[in-house]
Amino acid sequence: MVEAPETDIAVVGAGIVGVACALQLARQGRKVLLIDRQAPGHGASYGNAGHLATEQVFPIADLSILKRLPRMLLDPMGPLRLDWKYLPKALPWFTRLLLNLRPAPFQRSVAGIRVLNKGSLGAWQRLLGSIGRSDLFKEDGSLLVYERPESREGLLALRARMQQQGVPVDLWSADEVNAAAPQLNPSMLGGLFFPRTGHFIDPYRVVSELFEAARACGVRFMRAEVSGGQLHTAGVSLTSDSGRIDARQVLISCGAHSAKLTTALTGKAVPLDTERGYHLMLPGEHERLPFAVTSLERKFIMTPMADGLRLAGTVEFAGLDAPPSMQRAWQLHRLSQGLFRQDLSTEGATPWMGFRPSLPDSLPVIDRVCDGRVLLAFGHQHLGLTQAAVTAQWVGDLAERPAGHQTAVYRLDRF
Repeated sequence: MVEAPETDIAVVGAGIVGVACALQLARQGRKVLLIDRQAPGHGASYGNAGHLATEQVFPIADLSILKRLPRMLLDPMGPLRLDWKYLPKALPWFTRLLLNLRPAPFQRSVAGIRVLNKGSLGAWQRLLGSIGRSDLFKEDGSLLVYERPESREGLLALRARMQQQGVPVDLWSADEVNAAAPQLNPSMLGGLFFPRTGHFIDPYRVVSELFEAARACGVRFMRAEVSGGQLHTAGVSLTSDSGRIDARQVLISCGAHSAKLTTALTGKAVPLDTERGYHLMLPGEHERLPFAVTSLERKFIMTPMADGLRLAGTVEFAGLDAPPSMQRAWQLHRLSQGLFRQDLSTEGATPWMGFRPSLPDSLPVIDRVCDGRVLLAFGHQHLGLTQAAVTAQWVGDLAERPAGHQTAVYRLDRF
């Protein structure tokens, strides 16, 4: 017999999703232990683009990408890179991705993303307001610009698709773009402005402030690497490099590293892979942009932050173990050339790479399984920061009762 543990919920993963969930659960009166092999916020949450991407309601790929895929893959510095040595391991994931491009599953994914994104802005406003740090988020919209006349047709088609999904979007002329962001090159032909979006001025600071609020609510933190575990009548026992950890429930929210522990505890193999993303932080660029700006043709985003301008983007499939290709981070600066009246300064610039946890249907797993002993919140792909606060609300419901938000499209057993 295993004695009833003192910890109610062990949260494995101290990124933005895990920390937000830990705070939510502690506020519900639960005794929470937060576990990570790194300090809170030092994984993918540290270097994300900082954009609250509520407008991004479509999956990471659609059928149109098939025509462009060969050219994209042949460009080593393009927006998509596949490490060919990793292809045999990634092939089952890509096969599932292609199957999810069929009309019915694609529309299910759109509907699932839309539900989470629709609640994200309000959830973040409430969460940051509750810790007295609303200043960390700027609800000032975001802009998608285009430069080539031939891009206009695709831009208008994108606007129509977003309007069909209820996404607030305005078509801006070149003059409107120049008036709002005068440091951009006047050759910009226009763009789409998304008024119900915004950006975080320091994503790592957001995690840190939420973590301090969680500690003030009684959340304990343990720096340890969890390698496995088992279920028993009293809850769950986790195996870590710091010894056994017992809890009544466990929440698996360790991003791209969630698959192994999920399988160990549930017996379910989950098709989780990682899209490796890069950023380049430019500390000398504080006044270039008033809000986040994305280039339609160049396919990357630029976000103004407290510490400078962050250039982020690209997708790389190479797994969790291959070393980063930091030239992809520096490529972001090359992509920026020509977007501004005067090119951006790289003085003091720092490159970074992180792991986006991605499932082949572009939806996360948010679920309660194994008679409530195992909670799951991972696989948010490019939208981890965007969906973290609303995910925490849902996890809080799931921790209390079996019903909650166990919507079919987010369930583990969909795989």
